[in-house]
Amino acid sequence: MTSFLKGHGTENDFVIIPDPANAVALPPSAVAALCDRRAGIGGDGLLHVVRSAAHPDAAHMAAEAEWFMDYRNGDGSIAEMCGNGVRVFARYLQHAGYVTTGDLAVATRGGVKHVHLDKEGLVTVSMGRAALPAGEVTVTVGDHTWPARHVDMGNPHAVAFVDDLAQAGPLYDPPPFAPASAYPQGVNVEFVVDRAPRHVAMRVHERGVGETRSCGTGACAVAVAAARRDGVDPAVTGSPVTYEIDLPGGRLSITERPDGQIEMTGPAVIVAEGVIDADWFASVETVNP
Repeated sequence: MTSFLKGHGTENDFVIIPDPANAVALPPSAVAALCDRRAGIGGDGLLHVVRSAAHPDAAHMAAEAEWFMDYRNGDGSIAEMCGNGVRVFARYLQHAGYVTTGDLAVATRGGVKHVHLDKEGLVTVSMGRAALPAGEVTVTVGDHTWPARHVDMGNPHAVAFVDDLAQAGPLYDPPPFAPASAYPQGVNVEFVVDRAPRHVAMRVHERGVGETRSCGTGACAVAVAAARRDGVDPAVTGSPVTYEIDLPGGRLSITERPDGQIEMTGPAVIVAEGVIDADWFASVETVNP
């Protein structure tokens, strides 16, 4: 019998599979079926909750972080990190009684992330430092082409500043980018408009998913790209900078500190839990991806 929960962070929603011993088989076909919004439970991605020591991808982090977020995209592919997912992952651990309010460490394929659960229900994640690879990148939607800032948050992002978020189009398919060599594994693309000083709004196409209501690493990438566009670099000024990021599913607050560490603060909610039908799950486990 396989249990599941459903949760979201600013409406970026996830199927949660608790599996401390790493005993549940989750081939890409099963993940895609679970995330299917019509034939499955439905979600932008899947959070496989495993003890680090029990997973070969995380055993080397077990001394630093007891729990590993084995994150999968909605199409079943593996992803390095998911910022909203980390918040929901931490909320699940609290919901299940593994942790209380305060600080904890979560292992991810993008490294160990440090999380704080506050008493008001917000979750802050230390997302690490952004890398800003050199080289010009462009993204295109229809007849529009924009320069984009390449920001790496443990996963790749292309951030384009536009006049109107509607210019991003429906975002069902990945927006073309150039050069192709910039993102050999694909890229998350953010389209951004200004709302006020240090306050922007964005839409995002997440690789392997499509347009989502929110993207935590994308919001971090947008904050860094906006700061550099605005001539602000905390490593130079010695003062942190915070941007408010409006997403279709809510608002995230992103702070970049002088040491380069980026902190993301926002809500995380558990909305349901139940049991997956054993016969159905066995059938999707055996489907070829």
